[in-house]
Amino acid sequence: IRVLVEFDTPGHTTSWGRGQKGILTECYTNGTKNGKTGPLDPTKENVYTFLEELFTEIGTTFPDQYIHLGGDEVDFGCWESNPDINKFMKEKNITTYAKLEDYYMQRVLNIVKKLNKSYIIWEEVFNNGVELKPDTVVHVWIGSWGTDKEKYWRPELRNVTAKGYRAILSSCWYLDLISFKQSGAETGVQDWKDYYRCEPHSFNGTEEQNKLVIGGEAALWAEYMNGGNFISRTWPRASAVAERLWSPKSMDSTEKAFNRFHKQTCLMIERGLGVQPCDGPGYCRCDYTL
Repeated sequence: IRVLVEFDTPGHTTSWGRGQKGILTECYTNGTKNGKTGPLDPTKENVYTFLEELFTEIGTTFPDQYIHLGGDEVDFGCWESNPDINKFMKEKNITTYAKLEDYYMQRVLNIVKKLNKSYIIWEEVFNNGVELKPDTVVHVWIGSWGTDKEKYWRPELRNVTAKGYRAILSSCWYLDLISFKQSGAETGVQDWKDYYRCEPHSFNGTEEQNKLVIGGEAALWAEYMNGGNFISRTWPRASAVAERLWSPKSMDSTEKAFNRFHKQTCLMIERGLGVQPCDGPGYCRCDYTL
């Protein structure tokens, strides 16, 4: 088992500002500070000093060669409002806030490179044209909601692997999103069957490109999660992701998989885990233990 950590920046860092003063962007309204903060401030040298110290410590605490550096979902609104940031951009001839994010990410990647670590980044960093190391792993996630996800992640995997980068996929497997079929032959059936049918190598690429897709990640984000529903939201649905990623393309029968997942569900209940049913009404002989 490898423990691989993600420290996502420059967004998703509000909590960091509580422990490390002066690293978040100060937001303005009509030219006046409004008391709010945004992403890390990419114009401040103390931010990069802090990050180098942080990643040096991470490198010794977590021995895995890879660190996930994030880089997704950066809200530019606070940067746009800050006069010091706009002055910095003018001085550096940085014409857009996307380019400012690129400037930041490039510096972070260079810090990690000096530490002889490799990195995983969310796909936005790749899409924005940041210079990446050859051993970079690109994490594809956009399209994880709505009806167009398959139209999105397949071209994205093709683009990433065409550049020679390895990739992992999450778009199909957001466990925090619950969905049920509303009509048709599978009305009411839970979403694990869609997880099972999602084949990461089913995009329009060469054999060599397919080899660069090295796996996937089942994502479970915590906006609506706590200790009360963590286990039940994860299992047995994560079993479908695991079996998909560990199986050949030809192993694609959800009907056959159901029997295995039902058995797994019962085994987990026997161990005292409060897992949810895997496919609508049913029972395990050990249900009374819950």
